[in-house]
Amino acid sequence: MLRIGAIFIAACMVLIAASVGAVLFLGLKLDPRTSAIVALAVLIALALYNTITTRLQDRRFLGDQIADLSRGTADLSRQMAEMSRRVAAVETRLEATVSRQRGAVDPIAAEIGELGGLVRQIAETVAAHETIFRDHGAMPPRSTDALANSDPQTVDDTPLALSETDTVTGPRRFQGMSREAIGELVAKAADSNRIDLYLQPIVTLPQRKVRFYEALSRLRTEQGDIIPAGDFIDVAESVGLMPKIDNMLVFRCVQVVRRLQLKSRDVGLFCNISASTLTDTIYFRQFLDFMEANRALAGSLVFEFKQEAYRAFGPLEYESLSALAERGFRFSMDHVTDLRLDAKELADRSFRFLKVPAKLLLNRAASAQSDIHAEDLADLMARSGIDLIGERIESENTVVDLLDYDVRFGQGFLFSAPRPVRAEALHGSVGNAAPSDKAVAGSSLSDYLAANAPSL
Repeated sequence: MLRIGAIFIAACMVLIAASVGAVLFLGLKLDPRTSAIVALAVLIALALYNTITTRLQDRRFLGDQIADLSRGTADLSRQMAEMSRRVAAVETRLEATVSRQRGAVDPIAAEIGELGGLVRQIAETVAAHETIFRDHGAMPPRSTDALANSDPQTVDDTPLALSETDTVTGPRRFQGMSREAIGELVAKAADSNRIDLYLQPIVTLPQRKVRFYEALSRLRTEQGDIIPAGDFIDVAESVGLMPKIDNMLVFRCVQVVRRLQLKSRDVGLFCNISASTLTDTIYFRQFLDFMEANRALAGSLVFEFKQEAYRAFGPLEYESLSALAERGFRFSMDHVTDLRLDAKELADRSFRFLKVPAKLLLNRAASAQSDIHAEDLADLMARSGIDLIGERIESENTVVDLLDYDVRFGQGFLFSAPRPVRAEALHGSVGNAAPSDKAVAGSSLSDYLAANAPSL
């Protein structure tokens, strides 16, 4: 429209200038040259007038727009100032509310911590008395068979219930023995089916409902002493016994998972696997065949690896992980010593759980040296489909602090100590005949697969 209007005005100006020239030439009898000069002068005057009036109108219109914009900016500034004042008032009230709530919760948490300390002291005293009575022959040593009729949902607070990293010193342990002698003792225990299976629950926070169990290994000597895995795993690794021990424990874990699924399909089991098992061609082939036969349990059985071992994985280990992942099995990482973790890489390799010691999570100095703040770790892992588990929890105060970090699961002596699996859980196989102790203690799972293929 503006272009058409400008063309119309220009045409009118040309028409007016031509009319003036015609009047001068025809009416006043001026010569053509003078009439043309006067007509051109009239045209130029009209063009200058039109240009000046158009510029004045544009300047007036632009001034009105600038004034409107200035008024709008001033209104927006006043609104932002009002919003900032309201946000500051809300933050002040929120901080006051949080302070009052913390003031109300802190005394309760302190009392709960004191009660937890008293209960732990009582348990330690009872355990010490039991040890004294046993040493003096007043009571026989406990064994896995003695717990055959115990309730699996109760906690056995005995000195045999040790965490995976606890070490026990004493004259009846490996004190004064060479590594060769320890290796022979471990090999003899594996051949004699004296590598026992213990379970420790993993609970939801804050409900404390049992969601998983972790399977831990314990060596039982001929004298009835119980030795935690931390005391013999390194030796077993060095002499090449771990693939054999892992196959035995995985077989038992499958039996336990079947037993657990009779009660609830929501409860799973974590089973620790050594990195050497993944690289042992003979044992891993048998291991993989057994897992293939039991792939229906993939949703309830999680294989666990140490952070140090995972970082040393090579192509062969990754290929073994991939083979298990293709059969639907998931993985977990424990024994975490730092938070330099790649969540996406772990998720791509089918890791769905990450166990971090509670002290490491709550240690601000350690988290400051990591790639991520501990407060953001749970959210980072959740975005990759990995659940964070706080382990080695021993006090109520630790639970309260972990809830601030959005930790969904917890494990530790506060909830339950590791306890032996009931005998019927290993000697009964959910409607199928279970193998004998000798079969379980065999050097391979292929023998069991060949003899029990229909039952699997």
